[in-house]
Amino acid sequence: MKDYTRLFDIIYYQKEKYHQNVAFANKQNGEWKKHSTQEVIDVANKVSLSLLKLGIKPGDKIALVSNNRPEWNMVDIGMLQIGAVNVPVYPTISEHEYKFIFNNAELKYAFVSDKNLFTKISNIKKDVPSLIDIFSFEKIEGCKHFSEFLALGDGGSLDEVEKLKAAVDPESMATIIYTSGTTGDPKGVMLSHRNIVSNIKGVGPILPLNETQHVLSFLPLCHIFERVVVYVYMAYGVSVYYAESIDTVADNLKEVKPNFFTTVPRLLEKVYIRLESAGGSLEGWKKNLYANALEFARNYDVSKPLGLMDSIKKAIYDKLIYAKWREALGGECEGICAGAAALNPLLARVFTCAGIPIMEGYGQTESSPVISVNPFSLDRICFGTVGIPIEGVEVKLDHRSGMAEGEGEIFAKGPNIMMGYYKRPDLTAETVVDGWLKTGDVGRWVDYKGAKYLKITDRVKEIFKTSGGKYVSPQQIENKMKEIPYVEQIMAIGENRNFVSALIVPNFQNLSAWCLKNGIHASSPEEMVKNPEVLKLFREALDEKNKNFGQWETVKKFELMPKEWTIEGGELTPTTKVKRKVVLEKFKDTIEKIYS
Repeated sequence: MKDYTRLFDIIYYQKEKYHQNVAFANKQNGEWKKHSTQEVIDVANKVSLSLLKLGIKPGDKIALVSNNRPEWNMVDIGMLQIGAVNVPVYPTISEHEYKFIFNNAELKYAFVSDKNLFTKISNIKKDVPSLIDIFSFEKIEGCKHFSEFLALGDGGSLDEVEKLKAAVDPESMATIIYTSGTTGDPKGVMLSHRNIVSNIKGVGPILPLNETQHVLSFLPLCHIFERVVVYVYMAYGVSVYYAESIDTVADNLKEVKPNFFTTVPRLLEKVYIRLESAGGSLEGWKKNLYANALEFARNYDVSKPLGLMDSIKKAIYDKLIYAKWREALGGECEGICAGAAALNPLLARVFTCAGIPIMEGYGQTESSPVISVNPFSLDRICFGTVGIPIEGVEVKLDHRSGMAEGEGEIFAKGPNIMMGYYKRPDLTAETVVDGWLKTGDVGRWVDYKGAKYLKITDRVKEIFKTSGGKYVSPQQIENKMKEIPYVEQIMAIGENRNFVSALIVPNFQNLSAWCLKNGIHASSPEEMVKNPEVLKLFREALDEKNKNFGQWETVKKFELMPKEWTIEGGELTPTTKVKRKVVLEKFKDTIEKIYS
C-alpha cells in the first residue's frame, strides 16, 4: 500500500512499510503485553466479522468507553473498515451525559474497559432504546467479555469485510466526538476519514518520528488530540506503549524510556512545581546550584546565542541538574508535544533548556484537531506562540470590539474542518461560515524569523468588560499568575464589576513546605487558606506579577479555595480546562463576599 486515504488503511500501510513486532503494548499483571502489526490486523478483522454477525451496517454507531489500551485501536479499526461510526466517550463523565450522548447518537453497542464503566452504562441502558448490548475488555461478572464477542465472528468470511472496506469513501463519516463544553449538553462533532487523514499528513512531517522509536501514550484516546497523534505513530511505524493510568505515568516513563510523548499543560505544570520544590530539600552549595540552574532555565531564550560564560554555566547545569530531569522522563525523550490548553511560555523555556524540547500546537475537535504547530527545531520554535498553520490549513483573524489592536477571532479553513455538528444544522451554520471555522479563540500574529506565528490571547466569550468599560483578557492574567509556585489553579473574574479579582486554588504541597519552613502551624488546607501570613504571601506574589498589567487588569482582591478543582467535582472539563460558568455559579457566595 503506497498511501492511505481512510483511517483503517493506516495499519495496513504500517504492515507493508514497517511491520512492527510491537505495534501496541500495555501492562497486564505487571508485564508489558505486546501486539505486532499482524496481530492488530487479525483482531481488527475478527471485530469486523463479529459486528457483521450482530447485524451492524455502514453508518451504525458504536461507543468506545475505555482507558487507553490496544483493544481500543483494534475495535476502532474493526468498526471503521466496515463503515460503522466510532463514538468514543470519556470514561469520566456523568451518567446524565452518557444518557444524552447514547440517545443522541442512537448507539447500538458499547465497549467498556472495566466494572465501573460497565455499571455506569448498565444504569442508563433502560433509558437508551437503541442500545442492544455491552461488551467489556476486562472480565466482569454479568457482562460479555471481549473474547466472547470475538468468537461471534468465527466462521465468517473476510470477503464480505473486503467488500465493505472497498465501499468506504474517504468523505464518509468516521467518528462523532462529543465535546465536553462548559455549559449545556455536549455537541457531537462529525469528522470524516478525509478530515482526520488530512490532519495526520499535515502533522506527521513536523514530528521527530521514525520506525525505530517507541512512545508512551497516556492522554485519553477519546480526545481527538491523542487519537490523531496515535494514528501518526501508526503511520510512521512507531511502537506505542500505553500507560497503566495517569497515576503511574512517572513509573511508566522510567520503564518505557520513550523517545516522544504528548501531554497537556496541566501535567507539565505539576512536573515544574515538583522541580521547584525538589530544590527546597537540598542544603548548602547544592541548594544554590539547583536554584541557579532553575533560574537559568526560566530565562532561557532559544532565539539568542549563548555567550561563553552562559555556555559554560549551561554545560555545568546540564551535567549536574538537567540530566537528572531527563532521567525522570526515561532518559531518551527527544521531545514533547503539548496541546488542548494554553501552555505557559515559562514551562517551554525550562524544559527546552534542559534538553527536552516542548512543541506547542493549537486546534479544536472541530478542526480534527490541529490548526497550527511550532516547528520541532530549536532555531525555529517560538515560545509563547502555537506555531505556524500546518500545510493545507488557512488562518485569518476577525477583529472585533473589545480586542486589542492586531487581535481577532481565529478563523480556520481547510480539509480538516468538520462535517458539522450531529443533528444540529443550526449550530453548524453558526460555527462554519463559507468554509471558515469560527474557533471562538482570540489570537494575533507574531513575526519571527521571517514567518508568521499564531499567538492565542484568550477566548472570545471569556473576555469581559469591567463596570468602568475596560476590556480584560482573563487568560493572560491567569497564565502569568500560574508562574507563582504557590498557585495551582486560578480564575480571574470581574465582569461588570469595578475591579478584577481572582479565585485561587493553592499548590498545597508547596504551601505546606513554606508553612513548615516559616514556623506556621496549619494542619489542613482549610487552616492554610485563612492564615494571615499565607494571605500576605499571596498578596505580595500577586502584586509582583501585577506589574505586568495595566492598572485596570491587576488582581485587586482574591480568595483562596481550600479544595482543588477537579473533573469529578464538575469544575474542570475532561481536558482540565476550568468551566468558568460552573465555577461562577458554584462559588457565587464567595465572589459576592469579595465584592461586598
